[in-house]
Amino acid sequence: MPNAGSRFNAMAACPQTMTFQPTTTEAAGLHAAPSSAAAQPKGQAQPQAVRMFGRFQLVRLLGKSQHIMAWLVMDRDEQEFMLAIPRVQLTGQGMQDWQQKARRAARLNHPHLAQPVEVGEFDRWPYAAYERGTAVTWAERFSRQGIPAADLAAWVVQAAQGLAYAHEAGVAHRDLQPFMLSVDEGGQVKVLGLDLAGRGGESHGALDELRAVRDAAVTDVLALGLVMHQGLAGQAPLEQADVGKVIALMPPIGQDFVRLPWTVPRPIPDPLRAIVNRATDRQVRQRYRNARTLQRALEGWIKTSSEQDGGPLALLLDRLRSVGVLPALPGAAERVAHLALMDGGRTSELADAVLGDMALTFELMRAVNSAQVHGASVSSDGPVLMLRRAIAMLGLDGVRRAALGLRAWPGPMNEQAAEEMLTLIHRVQRASLVATKLAPAGYDGEVVSLITQLQNLGRLMVQYHFPDEAMQIRRLMQSADATTPGGQPEPGMTAEAASFAVLGIDVEALGVAVAKHWGLDESVQTMIRRLPPGAPVHHPENDNDILRVTASCANDLLDVTLMPAKLVMAALGVVARRYARPLGLTAKDMQDALQSAASEATAQHASAAPPFPPADASAATRGWDAGTQHAAGPTP
Repeated sequence: MPNAGSRFNAMAACPQTMTFQPTTTEAAGLHAAPSSAAAQPKGQAQPQAVRMFGRFQLVRLLGKSQHIMAWLVMDRDEQEFMLAIPRVQLTGQGMQDWQQKARRAARLNHPHLAQPVEVGEFDRWPYAAYERGTAVTWAERFSRQGIPAADLAAWVVQAAQGLAYAHEAGVAHRDLQPFMLSVDEGGQVKVLGLDLAGRGGESHGALDELRAVRDAAVTDVLALGLVMHQGLAGQAPLEQADVGKVIALMPPIGQDFVRLPWTVPRPIPDPLRAIVNRATDRQVRQRYRNARTLQRALEGWIKTSSEQDGGPLALLLDRLRSVGVLPALPGAAERVAHLALMDGGRTSELADAVLGDMALTFELMRAVNSAQVHGASVSSDGPVLMLRRAIAMLGLDGVRRAALGLRAWPGPMNEQAAEEMLTLIHRVQRASLVATKLAPAGYDGEVVSLITQLQNLGRLMVQYHFPDEAMQIRRLMQSADATTPGGQPEPGMTAEAASFAVLGIDVEALGVAVAKHWGLDESVQTMIRRLPPGAPVHHPENDNDILRVTASCANDLLDVTLMPAKLVMAALGVVARRYARPLGLTAKDMQDALQSAASEATAQHASAAPPFPPADASAATRGWDAGTQHAAGPTP
């Protein structure tokens, strides 16, 4: 034989047909080769040996790893199959255990799990046979040119669905490789080779078995991330074709890390790049913990990147219809409805009460900007960002109906999510108080407050509608203690990267999409985008710029207060230096605004029935009421 690493023990079945048995030498690489032609007379055609594995003719090797190999084979009817074979021969109890696991996995019925048509054994080599049909393995589709991002994401979603189903049934793959994933002409994906990589004969107690499956499931998700990496980059990570070998080189076992290179054959959208990089993150704590979370992140990106299906809003539309934008705080809607029954001279007091409930504030903004009021388009005079104007346009009966139509607190949230939501609402309300104190004289306090709140619309939406994902995002953003004495803390992800990795979309973009859905125009959509962290802050050129910069400064200041105490002062200095010149403020001005807003918020909360904020959360903004009917700008 020309290569000892691809040797078979051959038994002649006929002059041109040979039966091959993979040997233990073959564990280094199952490549059968016909006998040497050295003995053939010159000039004569050399017979092509037919390599057989039982009743199957071996056509070619589709892929191999340390634990398993896959062959394209044909039966006597020339029907193609794929054989999955472990890299070691088994006997006795080991063979029985292997086949038992293979048959148990075969009983799982899911559209993205391939079911073997035959589980058998040939000369101490167990195997599972799968129909080939029109499907090919991902390894056969991968090339140096990479796979288009949208195509690969759709494939991985299906694979993740199949894996999640298997994991929830107590079965793991244990050696997920590109050649263990197939896709047919219609884009239908199947996972092959579930639980075939074990050696058999392994005995675990029930608890140990559950733990082993759980750990193997986590490894399956990491392996799927590495397969994604290879499909997009056009080359195997760490130049290792065997995914299992790559995993052994990565933390916590090894020290190598895997991230998508910036130079790739095809463009990779930033959200998808963040998803793939999280799947293979150097910090084990940042990786996806199960296949469902990876699946949801990819589905979010696929939905939001498809404008014809609703774009970013596709994630929220159904929930907005069923449970509303936000739930009303206890008692707030009733107070507003009561005030609306009184005479119209108390519009200012009514506006203050509305501003104290973020849910009602947003509902009135939605109503006046997206609906036809009294037969005339509200948008004809530009966006409405003042509650007094909104109240006047809707009428007291309209305000009362809107208040009583809100979902009662806490809506669909459980107790923990409701507490986190309330904390976020308090922080956003405090940021709006800070913003009114930082804004130049003459700017309407209601408008300044509303823009500050709308810059947090995406966060509020995610916390209410996707509380589990919101918790994931916060966790990904947290830094971790240094792994070695005297070392640097492990940084968390940026807010944008964490949002991409969990939802497939930036949280802020989600808020902007909701605002657009309400009918707020591009000028407002720009104002409610917070200035990117670290980006230079230029001197505002118009009123809209001033509102955006002021709200961004207030929100950045409030975010700083959430940092560990030892880091707060330094971080406040960074924010102050960033915004001082554009806003004409000093660091002391910003600290005074923070302290004043904190005192007012504490007084308001103390006077209200705990633990809920008061209805009149805008008391600090009354002095900023310039009486203007415009969305923004100083009093003439």
